[in-house]
Amino acid sequence: MTRKALGRGLSALLADSLSQGDELLEVEIDLIEPNPDQPRIHFKEDKLNELAQSIKANGLVQPILLRRVASGRYQIVAGERRWRAAQRAGLHKVNAVVRSIPDAKLLELALIENIQRQELNPIEEAQAYLRLIQNLGLTQDEVAQRVGKDRSSIANHLRLLKLPAKIQQMLEEELLSMGHARALLGMESEEEQLKLADEIVARKLSVRDTEQAVKKASGSSAIRENSTPNQNDANIRAAELKMKRHLGTQVRIHLSQNGGKIEVDFSSMTELDRIYTIIMRKSDA
Repeated sequence: MTRKALGRGLSALLADSLSQGDELLEVEIDLIEPNPDQPRIHFKEDKLNELAQSIKANGLVQPILLRRVASGRYQIVAGERRWRAAQRAGLHKVNAVVRSIPDAKLLELALIENIQRQELNPIEEAQAYLRLIQNLGLTQDEVAQRVGKDRSSIANHLRLLKLPAKIQQMLEEELLSMGHARALLGMESEEEQLKLADEIVARKLSVRDTEQAVKKASGSSAIRENSTPNQNDANIRAAELKMKRHLGTQVRIHLSQNGGKIEVDFSSMTELDRIYTIIMRKSDA
């Protein structure tokens, strides 16, 4: 159970990334436990084995980020993949940065650490954003500010959670890319989305090919629904853009022979409440 500060060389190497109060320690691997709220869920066996071999040859170069929990144990904030690989490599102790982190900040910090290292797949990232919105009551704008991304990126990830479970799994398994998924969201029905997703995998379609397929399918649907010729009218597109900027979310205007409809996207009840307030602001004045 002995713990000691790391060598001055490593301390100097990490100095720029340390926060005030951080400790650089060697921690017994058996005293470390995973975080049940860790944003990262999936770990590929082949990648874990590759990392384990690298750790055997070179040691654990990047320390794991931990926080202290009860009974002298530690909980992983970021670095579970490295911890798992270190176990496979037969290490008894690992280099760690130990930081005092309250429960309320744990998910946020774990998400930011994983995003900065690009360790989350798109679905894990989307689920983490949704948890920040639901658990902490944040808006999409506030999430974007905290994780250092554009609001559009947050919104695009959250939209992925509207896809069928099978397509989400394909994203997690890297059978589909984020670009493929965003194109599939343009299709009207789950049945069409699933059919095209299977075709993407079977035929190894590029994102551009997928976008063309969605455009073709959407054109066929528009004909079936008797949409009017001015569906792509510049005035309609301009109105969509203006409403999108005003409401801070995706807006679509659909025309048909008998009128049309306006679609406004929202990802949570908090987001719906924000949009409702904007829309009703003038009527309540």
